[in-house]
Amino acid sequence: MAERADTRLWVNRGIFVLLAFAFVVIDLVPRDMRPAAWAGPDMLLAVTLAWVARKPSYLPVLVVAAFFLMTDLLFMRPPGLWAALVVVLTEVIRRQHHEFRTMPFLAEWGTIAVGIIAITLINRIVLALVMLPQAPIGLTLSQMVATILVYPLVLVAAHFIFAVRRTAPGEIDSRGQRL
Repeated sequence: MAERADTRLWVNRGIFVLLAFAFVVIDLVPRDMRPAAWAGPDMLLAVTLAWVARKPSYLPVLVVAAFFLMTDLLFMRPPGLWAALVVVLTEVIRRQHHEFRTMPFLAEWGTIAVGIIAITLINRIVLALVMLPQAPIGLTLSQMVATILVYPLVLVAAHFIFAVRRTAPGEIDSRGQRL
């Protein structure tokens, strides 16, 4: 039974890694050469937050840090700033995991939305303080809103397609420890 649980853990981690690579590649491929009027959702952030809120054991902090640091480098953002903000947000969510198990969906969505808004604003403020060039505020806000709005769809996909469900109270892991 423990081998089965360990296998499921590693399979879900592998699924996340594949999804993350897919989202990064999709974001890197140019689709249009005209300047964008609006920005689509940050799917990597939405998937990461959904997986951490539902099953924090599926997504170790080093995986989150590595992927977001890689995206900082690939998208030519200041290395480590966005990655650090996402790691802090995921760790806050991970610490509140027991509350997320019994939280109604709207409260969970609101909590995630506040977290996305907070890291987006902190990112803009830090970039402004060090006087680095930034994307127009309209693009940043449209990406933030789109990410918040796509979160429920990501949860539905995570639940029904990838079987990433909330941890049940009293559930135990492969080592017999309470989750």
